[in-house]
Amino acid sequence: MGTGKESLIFMKKRLRRLEAQWLLAARRLEAKIQDKPNEQKQILVHIGFLTEESGDVFSPRVLKGGPLGEMVQWADVLAALYVLGHSLKITVSVKELQSYLGVPPGRGNCPLTEPLSFDLIYTDYHGMQQMKQHMGLSFRKYRCRLRVVDTFGTEPAYNHEEYATLHGYRTNWGYWNLHPKQFMTMFPHTPDNSFMGFVTDELNETERQQVTQNKVRNMAVVYGKEAAMWKGKEKFLAVLHKHMEVHGTVYFETQRPPEVPAFVKNHGLLPQQDLQQLLKKAKLFIGFGFPYEGPAPLEAVANGCVFLQPRFNPPHSSLNHEFFRGKPTSREVSSQHPYMEMTIGRPHVITVDYNDTKEFETAIKVIMRSKIDPYLPYEFTSEGMLQRLHAYIQHQVIIGYQSMWPPVTSMQVWLSAEGESCTSACWNHDLVCEPTFFSIINRQTVLEQLGAQCESTEAVMSHLYPAVSPSVRECYLQREPLLFSCSGQSTKFRRLCPCRDYQRGQVALCKDCS
Repeated sequence: MGTGKESLIFMKKRLRRLEAQWLLAARRLEAKIQDKPNEQKQILVHIGFLTEESGDVFSPRVLKGGPLGEMVQWADVLAALYVLGHSLKITVSVKELQSYLGVPPGRGNCPLTEPLSFDLIYTDYHGMQQMKQHMGLSFRKYRCRLRVVDTFGTEPAYNHEEYATLHGYRTNWGYWNLHPKQFMTMFPHTPDNSFMGFVTDELNETERQQVTQNKVRNMAVVYGKEAAMWKGKEKFLAVLHKHMEVHGTVYFETQRPPEVPAFVKNHGLLPQQDLQQLLKKAKLFIGFGFPYEGPAPLEAVANGCVFLQPRFNPPHSSLNHEFFRGKPTSREVSSQHPYMEMTIGRPHVITVDYNDTKEFETAIKVIMRSKIDPYLPYEFTSEGMLQRLHAYIQHQVIIGYQSMWPPVTSMQVWLSAEGESCTSACWNHDLVCEPTFFSIINRQTVLEQLGAQCESTEAVMSHLYPAVSPSVRECYLQREPLLFSCSGQSTKFRRLCPCRDYQRGQVALCKDCS
């Protein structure tokens, strides 16, 4: 894949460091699924954001504390695909991409002359744009084979080009008319997409005991490698300093940034192994509200830290926060890391209002008194990621705009409350919304069986349907399969919601899925 790019050097180091963990996980999974289907696939992996044509904005920032989440995820995708035994071709250059696709350079956007030899293509938004440019009409023919690694997710309203354009959901991303399950996210943000994930360093039993014994009661590490993240945080840093020794990992070239107070013991930018050692000693890992939904808080909790983070009121979204503007999602983020808040929660994760000094200080005191063991959800272990990706590759076949999996035996159907999304409605019944089942329940009879009164019914193109409007007793069915959405919500409607059960610690898979 080349040697000079800092991003590739980072990924290579990560692959080597976690090699033993991946191999042990593979042996464990093999023992569990030896009687299940296991067809080897021909897979092309094209990491578009690392190509020169896309500007490769990440490589220069790797050594300066820039975002590493995408590289962590891509390294783990490569490891998982390889360990599962598939035949891989990997590229980070458009020239190589053309070669693998069988497109002679400079021939414009004519269709491919030979059938595509790959069963699946893992790429990102940049890579998809490059493929469309070089495959011509063949892009449409083969797009069902795409699997798009998409950190924050793409909701159906933004994915459907015509609908997005007509209803104000058009952004720089989205509008590709893919099946929403072809987008694969870093955390299980929305069940409209598939959850790809990544992995975290796993401790063996001896290491777990050592970590629990060696914790420094009053040691805190701040989540913030860039000096700008510390700006305006003096008030609660002073409260934290009153009780704990504060450590930072802020990058700087010549002199210490003025945003980082003098009482902070700054270690500079640490290699991953050294950061792990720091987290093993610390009692607290504290977030400042940004970056959103990165891998570091999960790594901290896996090393026995408590993660303290700010609650957002009102929640952050594309409507009120610059970071989310232009991203193909209407998701509202209630804290810096909603997965940590909702799925893990106390005692490992504490979410408070940082503007309330008393609540903040109380949380610090609780953390100092607590005795917390390291914790890592199964879905972020190497075995969990291998299990999930194996299930996707063997079962998640996209035919046209339909996906024929998971099995319908896992389905339950509910009507949401007014103003509630199907994601929330299912979760409130300890279930997960499963958009694959919408096509089965998109019927007036199903609405009526659940108590909806349908004096009239029509089929309309909307990401809110199927649904009933209780005030006027009108029912609406979905006319466009690509717009079936778990995430849409409106105070006018009670939505018809297909839910499914799930495996504890592996939300992406139903109980009978493997």
